[in-house]
Amino acid sequence: MNNRVLVLNQDFSPLMVCSVQRAFILVYLNKSEMVRSANGHKINSIAQSFPMPSVIRLNRYVNAPYKGVTLTRQNVFKRDNFECQYCGTRRDLTLDHVLPSSRGGTHSWTNLVTACKRCNAKKGDFTPEEAEMALKRKPHKPSYALFLRDTTSPHNEWDDYLDSNN
Repeated sequence: MNNRVLVLNQDFSPLMVCSVQRAFILVYLNKSEMVRSANGHKINSIAQSFPMPSVIRLNRYVNAPYKGVTLTRQNVFKRDNFECQYCGTRRDLTLDHVLPSSRGGTHSWTNLVTACKRCNAKKGDFTPEEAEMALKRKPHKPSYALFLRDTTSPHNEWDDYLDSNN
């Protein structure tokens, strides 16, 4: 059962993720409206049954000045779906600089990828082209919406609101 709810701002832009309990209270107190329910799941009280929210929209616009993703080790792993960008394994993961630091490579979204220790050691102080190791995906700065999605259990009800342009 889905126990996370996507919260949209008044303009339908993704704002945050909250618990089902918090979302239900926001809907019940008329601070938000339910946009999508969680595929037939219900919240039961002693006297009533309510549809469980999966996506809600706030009734008032909330100004969120910064909606970026912080560059951290775990966020790079999450962007790369916790798999080596050279061989695809999910074991012994570390970070790799596409252009090595010793050769002027920066510590940035576009220069860091997830790599297993074996591939990282094999690549060494070379670029992927020089080491003849192709990247599965080009590194990029992820959108804020991507990080609202829970990678362990996909929320199909959220897809319309979490496109890659946000």
